[in-house]
Amino acid sequence: MDTPRDALSQGFEKARQGLQQVAQSSDLPNFDSTGTRALEAWFLGPKAENADELERFIVEAIRDQAFWRRNFHPSDPTHITGEMKRSPEYLEAMDSLTEGYQSLLAFLKKSVPFFSPRYQGHMNWDLTIPGILGYFAAMLYNPNNVAFEGSTATTILEILVGDDLCQMLGYTIPDREAIDRGAIRPWGHITCDGTVANIEALWSARNLKFYPLALQAALQADPALAAGKSIVITLPTGASRPLIELDTWELLNLQADDILALPTRLTAESQISRDTITASLAQYSLQSLGLQEFSRRFLSQIDKSPVFLVPGTKHYSFPKAAAVLGIGAANAIDVPVDKDARLNMAALKDILERCLLEKIPVYTVVGVVGSTEESAIDPIKDILALRAEFRQRGLEFTVHGDAAWGGYHISVMRDDFDMPEPLASLVAAPPPAVPLKHYVIEQFQALGGVDSITVDPHKSGYIPYPAGALCYRNSAMRDLVTFSAPVVFHGDAEPTVGIYGIEGSKPGAAAAAVYLSHRVIRPSKSGYGKIIGEALFSCKKLYARLLCMARPEDPFVVVPVSRLPAEVDGADLAAQIQFIRDRIVGKTNQEIINDRDAMKLLAEIGPDQNILAYAFNFKNASGQINTDLAQTNRLNKALYDRLSINPGDDIYGYDLIVSTTDLNAAQYGATFITDYKHRLGVGKSAGDSITVLRSVVMDPWVTETTKGSFLDILEHEFRKAVTAALAEIMPTQTGRD
Repeated sequence: MDTPRDALSQGFEKARQGLQQVAQSSDLPNFDSTGTRALEAWFLGPKAENADELERFIVEAIRDQAFWRRNFHPSDPTHITGEMKRSPEYLEAMDSLTEGYQSLLAFLKKSVPFFSPRYQGHMNWDLTIPGILGYFAAMLYNPNNVAFEGSTATTILEILVGDDLCQMLGYTIPDREAIDRGAIRPWGHITCDGTVANIEALWSARNLKFYPLALQAALQADPALAAGKSIVITLPTGASRPLIELDTWELLNLQADDILALPTRLTAESQISRDTITASLAQYSLQSLGLQEFSRRFLSQIDKSPVFLVPGTKHYSFPKAAAVLGIGAANAIDVPVDKDARLNMAALKDILERCLLEKIPVYTVVGVVGSTEESAIDPIKDILALRAEFRQRGLEFTVHGDAAWGGYHISVMRDDFDMPEPLASLVAAPPPAVPLKHYVIEQFQALGGVDSITVDPHKSGYIPYPAGALCYRNSAMRDLVTFSAPVVFHGDAEPTVGIYGIEGSKPGAAAAAVYLSHRVIRPSKSGYGKIIGEALFSCKKLYARLLCMARPEDPFVVVPVSRLPAEVDGADLAAQIQFIRDRIVGKTNQEIINDRDAMKLLAEIGPDQNILAYAFNFKNASGQINTDLAQTNRLNKALYDRLSINPGDDIYGYDLIVSTTDLNAAQYGATFITDYKHRLGVGKSAGDSITVLRSVVMDPWVTETTKGSFLDILEHEFRKAVTAALAEIMPTQTGRD
């Protein structure tokens, strides 16, 4: 790390000055617009209802690109002449292009129909029109956001987008005066996806953990840093000691902000230049020495390898990160989840107690903000409180929020920012959105306290791939993973984002897509909050429909993974299910909205966000629920075979598309698996892996159409599939309990 606070402030100021220079000849890009509030104008539509509008905008982008090219030194000679276009070779080449293009267009129709309300397979849906246009228009310029030199427009857009994402997630952007007074500034940037963002977050947490060890060694050995030997740092317990006197365990448990402030303090208090600090640390840093040599020199007093903690619902990127970073998958400790698939706080506390007792350093604790299987949100508020408790006892770690899927859901509760009041003509009646769960609101309110957050615009932001993102609460953390090449980076005079993180070349078009979508559809209540609020409404209505789908005479039952409030609170479960049958299932959106009690319950049922996991079980010949987990899994796999796309098949033959996953005790823990087995009716059966189906509901208008409720169609397709699946497996079930 080599950027003191004053240099950091200057760097942001230079970036802003660069934006102002661009603004001299054109309007400065910003988010200070009225935005729009017409959801139907934001998407192409399931039947391409907005095709004419999209075509007009696309043609305008091509024509604008042509205008730009023709007016860049217009006196320069042209190359492709009319005579060339009439030549046999040219015509033959165009014929070949036409044939190949038409063939490609035909083949692409084998793609997944993400746009259809019948598609509920993965975290994909239609793209926002501004996202498409932003990507397409910028793609014609082919900017590479690895460096400002190759992306003089889209680097600026990425800086703006990074700030916008930070504010959406709960990080405050201080002004210049506040930064000069020591305020911490957040920072965010676009990555190709959440996997890269998660790897970068863990990379920076690892380097942060070891930075004090390298700095202490440099202070002790390098005469150039002699003036800094007296620097004092505050321990998490509240005591203060000279940095050079701390033992290894103490150095491994300093607070992030105190560590990140050290370069600034060395410059301000000891008059040591930034370049001197950087050159000296290069001899001792983990980045330079490598993990084996660094451990040999500085970790001899630590008997056990450092670890990081993740819930059992973790994304696969975390074991991948452990392997890539040399941490080792064995040192990625799974924390069991509770009955609601959220990180189990009692289990987390037990693991941290062991780490403290055995002096096992902890890099970070990960809280998932919207798991990709159950859409569960971990108790971020409690994780931060537990860190404060262990901090006083001498164990310190960062907290990372993996909100790749769920980050944009905070827009449902986020007030508008960086925009004036809406035009009166844009204010419409509120859409059928549902409030977030009280628990979810609490976690989102606490999210600004975590050290880093992954969020994917190409998931709940409805942006074209690739557009992930990573945001830091303290922007100085980015400098822990800084690499630059002279061929693409020319110093502080240029605003840049490409020197931070894992990636090299990356499309500036991704930043343009996020920028334009955010400018038109603000990541707040008036914009993305509308889209996601309506999708949540649809998801909860689908949850209610599946919950109540099985009639007494039906040979099956449906059991959602998400528990009802009555199951959580020990209330009357049968009465609550009957209330859902009477007041939610089969009711129109407006009827539910007008029913205060129905809306209150609707907000609290279903998953934390809009991924719905559920499993079917069947009744045997005597009418009793099957008690064999293996046969329950067989039924759900047979269902998935009917509700998933086979490679090469004609997609027009698919009436409903969902996805599947297996929930197992090795990752989730016994508490969750035992409870869900019991609710499925297979609690006494052997086995600890449960096959479930999964519906991702991103469609904001799935519940009602001019021809009735689309949920009726979905239920019909589920019934058709389960009938066929039961016909396949029931012959082997005769006489079984």
